[in-house]
Amino acid sequence: MGNAFLFFLLAFLSEIVGTVGGFGSSVFFVPLAGFFFDFKTVLGITGLLHVFSNIAKLVLFRQDIQWKLIWKIGIPSVVLVIVGAWLTNRVTFQYAELLLGIFCVVFAILFWWKPHMKMKANTGNAIAGGGLAGFLAGFIGTGGAIRAITLTSFALEKNVFIATSAAIDFGVDLSRSIVYVNQGYVQGKDWWYLPGLIVIAFLGSYVGKMILNKVPQETFRKIVLFFVFATGVVMTFKALTI
Repeated sequence: MGNAFLFFLLAFLSEIVGTVGGFGSSVFFVPLAGFFFDFKTVLGITGLLHVFSNIAKLVLFRQDIQWKLIWKIGIPSVVLVIVGAWLTNRVTFQYAELLLGIFCVVFAILFWWKPHMKMKANTGNAIAGGGLAGFLAGFIGTGGAIRAITLTSFALEKNVFIATSAAIDFGVDLSRSIVYVNQGYVQGKDWWYLPGLIVIAFLGSYVGKMILNKVPQETFRKIVLFFVFATGVVMTFKALTI
């Protein structure tokens, strides 16, 4: 019972941080959930949590969705998340988490050091960033940091950032959840967590939105970069110690 309470508490905190950061809870939830479940179960539970989390964000931020970016980033994300999720049952890539962690650290430092440096807001960068984020989400359970870097480079207003990211992520997480469930990553004994995760998804998103309403735009950008950096450090450390 104590482990279940701690798990739900960490999931709730991850949801709040993921909402404020703008890239969802998986970059924190996946490493933390790994202390409670095996990797495939973590993938299945994370995908289901995010489906409900993104529904909550779409309700809370629905007026700020930027559809033009959704098509450019979302379509390659959905296509490649299916590929990544399918590969989890067939390929073991030992250094995927380590490489993602290092990538996040380097890019967060770079964007913090040069705050006015941005990727060109063109179709090629949107497709590349969305595709990579989707593939990593399917393959190792988290690609939100890559999508956050991509969206940050487009200099979006914070609410537009959250809404657009959630809309893209909904398609990504629904697609990979279907693949994970079909591959048996969520067993019967794990389904009882679902009601609690649904409540956490909506409550955590709401608390995160309340916090975000009090955060200035430039501070928000720094929060995103800090979370990307912290996530990279945690993922790198975890990968090196396993």
